[in-house]
Amino acid sequence: MIDIRNKSWYKALGFGIAFILALVALAAYYNHLQNSVRVETVDLNSSLLGKRVPYNVLLPPGYGSITKRRLRYPVLYLLHGWNAHFDSWLRETALAKYAEEHRLIIVMPEGDNGWYTDSATVTQDQNETYIKRELIPDVDRRFRTVADRSGRAVAGDSMGGYGALKLGLKHPEMFSFVASMSGALDVTARTDNTSIMQIFGEPNSSTRQANDVTRLTRDFPPDRQSLLPYFYLDCGTEDPWLEVNREFAGVLSQRRIAHEYREPQGGHYWSYWDSQIRQVLRVAETQMSHPR
Repeated sequence: MIDIRNKSWYKALGFGIAFILALVALAAYYNHLQNSVRVETVDLNSSLLGKRVPYNVLLPPGYGSITKRRLRYPVLYLLHGWNAHFDSWLRETALAKYAEEHRLIIVMPEGDNGWYTDSATVTQDQNETYIKRELIPDVDRRFRTVADRSGRAVAGDSMGGYGALKLGLKHPEMFSFVASMSGALDVTARTDNTSIMQIFGEPNSSTRQANDVTRLTRDFPPDRQSLLPYFYLDCGTEDPWLEVNREFAGVLSQRRIAHEYREPQGGHYWSYWDSQIRQVLRVAETQMSHPR
């Protein structure tokens, strides 16, 4: 029979309860790590751009757990739009929450207002080459990625949608999936913005011709068409770029290039992209290889 007047018994009981509570808290914390994403910010010293360039990385649930340390994950490069930045997707949408449902690494680079294109007027603004030669290799070195075409995708909104389509068309050997949300696909025909003139130069310049996504699609060699990534496009029914997206989807259909095109209700704003990124994540995961 336990003598309740014995103080050492109270101490032992208290220690036991504290130990059990600590185990419960540890289990809860481990479960949290297993089911939530982690954000890391990297400052990449770019020799091409001549400056340090940040990018955010969303690591999938369980990335750091002991049982999954040998897993390599497919990567989605998510590009921002004009006048946004590398942290805009995390600030303006619930991307981190949506990412918990997928086993993807999501990389959000800083693109400034460079249209993800090597500038026709400023030699050091090599925005496209930076992604290909510095950003992607850096991500593959730092993180456990599926470092080949089957495990790599690129997507974006507005300026980023244009950039994603262009990267997929010019470098199909690098991406298995490409997505554009409300893509500003007529940029190479426009002269109404300082950043456009700085990047693409004067009307009919060689830079405009080389980066026109409609022209790239029409001129893509038929014998290499099977090498193209799978394309996903959407544009809201109240979006000023609706017609140009319809026309581009029509060119994809004419060339019989594998794609899907959607016209949800909405306009050219973050609440629309917050909704559509969920669809992009779902399709991306089906088109890329699984963690391995």
